[in-house]
Amino acid sequence: MSPSSTGSLGHGKWPYTQGLHDLGGGCFAYMQPDRPPYSGWSNSGFILDDGDTLLIDTLRDERLTAAMLREIEQKTGVAARDIRRVLNTHRDADHTFGNRLVEHAEIIATETTANNMRERAPAVARMRDYVNNRPAGIVGDYIHYTWGPPFHIEGFEPAMPTSTFSGRKDLRVGSLDVQFIEFGPAHTPSDTIVHVPARRIVYAADIVFLGNTPAVWAGPISNWLKALDYLETLDVDIIVPGHGPITDKAGLAPTRRYLEMVEHEARLRFKKGMSVAEAARDIDLGEFRTWKAPERILINVDTCYRHFRGDKQATSRPELDRLIAPLAVEMGSFTPPGHA
Repeated sequence: MSPSSTGSLGHGKWPYTQGLHDLGGGCFAYMQPDRPPYSGWSNSGFILDDGDTLLIDTLRDERLTAAMLREIEQKTGVAARDIRRVLNTHRDADHTFGNRLVEHAEIIATETTANNMRERAPAVARMRDYVNNRPAGIVGDYIHYTWGPPFHIEGFEPAMPTSTFSGRKDLRVGSLDVQFIEFGPAHTPSDTIVHVPARRIVYAADIVFLGNTPAVWAGPISNWLKALDYLETLDVDIIVPGHGPITDKAGLAPTRRYLEMVEHEARLRFKKGMSVAEAARDIDLGEFRTWKAPERILINVDTCYRHFRGDKQATSRPELDRLIAPLAVEMGSFTPPGHA
């Protein structure tokens, strides 16, 4: 197999369209193309071999996850109740909030991810309260934009992982050897990729973003770059990113360039004494200006500054939203109601 890229993003064989895509050899990718609000539309994976199954991540709410499970059944004949194992690649809502629909299965995560999820519980109720009690004005409008409809975050709580691992876990799905490999802290405190050597496929989860701005929640960026280095060493033809189109190894370069740019530019401004907000506005995003949700530069500068200072305490979500909302308006990625 010798895939070719479409432009700088994507794999020419699979269009970036909603739904389940057959990658061959019992491997599938469930894609959710980016659209407003540009956060929460993640990709998932499914592996089927000799009647054995693995689901890689659920989605941001149960409605979206149910739609994915219905399509898996329609196209593979495997009903949700027959899925044996689920992997949560990391803690984020768009990879875990549908867990209750597969709670009969063994739900696997790294020990760190499982602890993160338990620490956040009740995650849905807390997020719903945050949205319902949001401040007035642009900040509140932005919170509602990113967490409100089309997402439905109420009336459920995601099931927690039932088994954990650290570092690496090797298992078999039918006759296929499958490897779970942990990285981090990077995107989050723990990020897992899934390698299927016999199929030359890797599900990279949120280690790879394409066309959608990465969010460095944990960092340091150097750890994320090490994960990309590892992906480069794999003998694979197909990479399924956490956000963006199916790609090949050529698709690793844009994420790398973005992260290297952020760390370099943030360090220059940190040395000049600029605030996080000042630095985020001052950085020229260049080729990444057209990526979705460019305002995440503020999250990423904030994380860089924290590591430059040696500060382990992450900035609170309300404070980040207070800073990022006006930047999103300035960058044209968010238009408050009544301002169109």
